[in-house]
Amino acid sequence: MEQRIITYRKYMDELLKSKDDKDWEQILKSHLTQIGFFQHERLIHLIVTVLFAIGTFLSIFTFMFQFSFFLFALIILLLVLLIPYIRHYYILENEVQKMYTQYDLLVEKCGYPDMYSKKDWIM
Repeated sequence: MEQRIITYRKYMDELLKSKDDKDWEQILKSHLTQIGFFQHERLIHLIVTVLFAIGTFLSIFTFMFQFSFFLFALIILLLVLLIPYIRHYYILENEVQKMYTQYDLLVEKCGYPDMYSKKDWIM
């Protein structure tokens, strides 16, 4: 998923730099669909990351009161999994934020009113 979101974001960056006449409204609709997919992925990874973090902290807390090799192994395993989950969520979060900026540029290219200056404008 990481490679897909980065590739897509770079593709959109190149598309936005293009001076060619394109169907910007169709590109905008497609971009919104992709943003929705990546937001869903981001939400799922947030839930998984938070659950792993809670499990890790509960294991550490339990280990402080009950020394056990099993708990120590569990803590190590959870930490080994938690660190890549945090990294992956970080990448998803940042790439989706960049896609929001791309969305704003697409709205501009479509010639829609400035969404930040007019409160009554709804797309």
